[in-house]
Amino acid sequence: MAAKAPPAALPCVTGSKHGSGLEAPRGLLFDLDGVLVDTRPVMEIAWRAVQEVHGVDVPFEAYEENLGRPFDDIMGRLGLANAEEIHRTYTEASVAASHLVHEFEGITDVLLAVAADGWSLGVVTSKPLARATPLLARLGCPFVTVRGPDGHGRGKPAPDPILLALIDLGVDPAEATYVGDMAVDQEAARRAGVSYVHAGWGYGRPIGPCPAVADTPRHLLHLLGVSAPHGPFVEGGLL
Repeated sequence: MAAKAPPAALPCVTGSKHGSGLEAPRGLLFDLDGVLVDTRPVMEIAWRAVQEVHGVDVPFEAYEENLGRPFDDIMGRLGLANAEEIHRTYTEASVAASHLVHEFEGITDVLLAVAADGWSLGVVTSKPLARATPLLARLGCPFVTVRGPDGHGRGKPAPDPILLALIDLGVDPAEATYVGDMAVDQEAARRAGVSYVHAGWGYGRPIGPCPAVADTPRHLLHLLGVSAPHGPFVEGGLL
């Protein structure tokens, strides 16, 4: 009897297979900065404050390349020793400039459409919860969990915060997708065993030929197999 040919490799998809059909995962996790809200103007102002107060000559672009990691980790990678003092300055400047933050166009519609489709939603971010929570409140979306650096476990790119968020949701990793915009997000998703979709409207680039890339929030709905709302996307609500 001839040997059976090995099974063909599965393509990179955002769903998991059950039986003969492809079903979308029921847990959807999002990064915050660069995915749900545009905080770059605030981060630039906060980093200028760090440069002025602490005499730091590291350009903002070097800081931005490391977004997604816990702040202390970023400071270590940039060779800056006084992380606690720098973080205090950065936080104070960020809070003062928080009025400059705005959600990405169409993201509110996406969140509402996905929630209406029965998905459990959560956020996994490296931003401290004291600063993340007010920004998420602007979106008016029922997030079941928000995991940040304040809790247990290691920060991204470790899989810990994603796995802890899935425990909160009661969702298996095989049933989940993480939407991020930085290489560290992609690595964390891989290590957690969840599907990953790269937010092409964010701040970073994906690594390698996979994963799927959503060019816009509305394109994300298509990749997830969720029907878009009728009518045009209008920031702030379904019309």
